[in-house]
Amino acid sequence: MSASSSSNVLFDLDGTMLDTAPDLAFALNTLLQEQNKDELPLETIRPTVSLGGVAMLKLGFNLDVKSEQFIQLRNRFLEIYRNNIARQSRFFDGMEALLAQLEREQISWGIVTNKPSWLTTPLMSELGLNKRTSCIVSGDTVEYSKPHPAPMYYACKLLNCAADDTLYLGDAQRDIEAGNAANMTTLIANYGYIDSKDDTSLWGADGSIDTPMDLLKWLNKS
Repeated sequence: MSASSSSNVLFDLDGTMLDTAPDLAFALNTLLQEQNKDELPLETIRPTVSLGGVAMLKLGFNLDVKSEQFIQLRNRFLEIYRNNIARQSRFFDGMEALLAQLEREQISWGIVTNKPSWLTTPLMSELGLNKRTSCIVSGDTVEYSKPHPAPMYYACKLLNCAADDTLYLGDAQRDIEAGNAANMTTLIANYGYIDSKDDTSLWGADGSIDTPMDLLKWLNKS
């Protein structure tokens, strides 16, 4: 964990840069319909999104994650999601303005997500982010994923920057743990997919922001 200002910015994807919950909820509810189960409201699904597909499926189906049925449901869930990956996904309010400001100030920014590349790549392409970001590190880009610091270090290698000169913004505990392990400045995106039961003060972040533009206060303006 670093308390210094930073001149490079890395973002988590789901729940931090992009509001992908509507499309993931659509995939889960489509699957629930196919299995003759009641749909779940977006507000119920939303806090599980940053925890990944397994957590979402556990919410919808009371099954052993190692069971054959669960594996089949997971494969179908991912298939539905992939076919609807940019149906309603969009920037969180203020994120587009933040990215534009970073680009104006020539501050390098990138994405480090646990989303696998076969889902990250088409989403980035659909939204045109692949042409703007300086790096995209997916959950399967390197051997380990967050909370391991390996993807954080790899992103810095791609940006040609030092980890301790980099700020990481995320909305899950594993985001903060990964950033801290790499000695980055870490911020919590309070607007993201955080469960009301989570005590984010225990995550060990350097701070938190309520809107994307608040991040500018943490950057080195010199």
